[in-house]
Amino acid sequence: MIDLPFADPGRPDTRSSLRLLVWVGRHQVGTLLVAITFGIIWMVAQALMPYAIGQAIQQGIVDADRNALVRFCALLALLGVVQAVAGVMRHRYAVQNWLQASFRLAQVVGHHAARSGDAVRSELSTGEVVATVSNDAMRAGGAFDVLARLAGSVVSYLVVAVILLQTSTTLGLIVLLGIPLLTVSLSLVIKPLQLRQRHQREEVGLLTALGADTAAGLRVLRGVGGEQAFFNRYQLRSESVRIAGVRVATPQSTLDAAQVLLPGLFVVLVTWVGAHLAASGQITAGQLVAFYGYAGFLVIPLRTSADAVEKFTRAFVGADRMLRVLAIERTVEDPTDPLPEPPAGVPLVDQDSGLTIEPGRLTCLVSAAPDETNALADRLGRLVSGCNVMLGGIPLARLPLDVVRRRILVSESDPLIFSGTLRTELDPWGRSSDDEITTAIEVAAAEDILVALPAGLDEIVDERGRSFSGGQRQRVVLARALLADAEILVLVEPTSAVDAHTEARIARQIHDFRAGRTTIIVTTSPLVLDRADAVVLIAEGRVRAAGTHRELLRTSPAYRDVVIRGEAG
Repeated sequence: MIDLPFADPGRPDTRSSLRLLVWVGRHQVGTLLVAITFGIIWMVAQALMPYAIGQAIQQGIVDADRNALVRFCALLALLGVVQAVAGVMRHRYAVQNWLQASFRLAQVVGHHAARSGDAVRSELSTGEVVATVSNDAMRAGGAFDVLARLAGSVVSYLVVAVILLQTSTTLGLIVLLGIPLLTVSLSLVIKPLQLRQRHQREEVGLLTALGADTAAGLRVLRGVGGEQAFFNRYQLRSESVRIAGVRVATPQSTLDAAQVLLPGLFVVLVTWVGAHLAASGQITAGQLVAFYGYAGFLVIPLRTSADAVEKFTRAFVGADRMLRVLAIERTVEDPTDPLPEPPAGVPLVDQDSGLTIEPGRLTCLVSAAPDETNALADRLGRLVSGCNVMLGGIPLARLPLDVVRRRILVSESDPLIFSGTLRTELDPWGRSSDDEITTAIEVAAAEDILVALPAGLDEIVDERGRSFSGGQRQRVVLARALLADAEILVLVEPTSAVDAHTEARIARQIHDFRAGRTTIIVTTSPLVLDRADAVVLIAEGRVRAAGTHRELLRTSPAYRDVVIRGEAG
């Protein structure tokens, strides 16, 4: 039994779609070989059945040899049992291979998207990434489902080729050359089918992206009366998907019809030629029956080949879309020559702005341009590349990312809330007790949220916290950030969506809760600033003034303008 998802899906080969699929195949060689072995046994057993039937008719009935009749009937029964057992096992391992490949690809894409963060979100919508993980990975995995049948088809075709050529060169050549010609004729439909399938997948991805992005902003749409505008957009996009689906249906239906018509005509041809050869005495009645059986059997490899081409086509289309995601590199990479991490309780310095954050204090960053302090917060947490920040004299760029993420946590102004219980939302690490979670909720002034939930901490939270108001989401995220218990906590506008009374309470409780640990808050709220140990004014990317809130109100007109404007707003 294989546990899914994998603990480590591995590092994919992204040089091409083929190399990506081959990389997946190498990770499951064992189950692929087992499936192929059963697939070969299954198909060869079917291929030998016409031979056993022909010999039973010729020797047992025409030549009236009872022993031969019993012997070949027993052989036919044995082949039936072998075929049944091998068929069941082949199907079992084929499905296992399909699921293994699909889950591995889904994990690889999902993990890469998670690691890349904003880099993926800047190039692809959430809906496109979701469609790639949920649909394209499954389609690509389908190539590993059909491999066992394809291998069995090839081997059984060769077995039949040897038997036919030894019996009748004329009929053997007709059967053996006819099957490849039929396969080639079917392949003429494959290329337009592949192109149209690729276009359809693009349209479906865009529709999924539109739906996902709209669902995320549904509350806003309703608030501004935008439902009809969304409906019109979704209707147009759905029509594009429908048209693309109809265009795919034309070559697909042609391929399906050809898989029935061409093999049928081929069986008629073999039967007609075989009947003439039997009438002229060139082959026996038993051999004619066998040839008819072979012609009918070889339709199976033909259809399997067409099915394999179709699934490989879908797999390559899916792999191409996954490579689009995998090609997006995250903006921040681990250093090639990391340095040892500094001890705890050291200053954090941004050399570009001249900012120094003293350890164990609550420091607030203020700016008339919010983008400046937001960018500074990103640099302090090394969320962007090229930052010139030192932790205890060691450049953050030279520290491993896992060390930086463990020691410095940046809670952004618009962080994400995922679906799940409130407990796992607040403590995704699973390391806090209920009392600790409740304490963090109290510090974030979010008790009203907990009380309103029937199941308390075990209540299911909607994706993105859609059932919460803006202020409630902000306080839930603040409680989660506090529970992380990071050495350095950076909070970006953590109280912008709450009322003044709640804001004052949160500011006081954060100061007490984080006492002795380094906390940085980006804000212009006087209620929060008044609780800070130090306040720093940033203007034009540089530190312009520093002190306490009350000191800066007296000594810095620029600071006073920013704070009074923020208070008035």
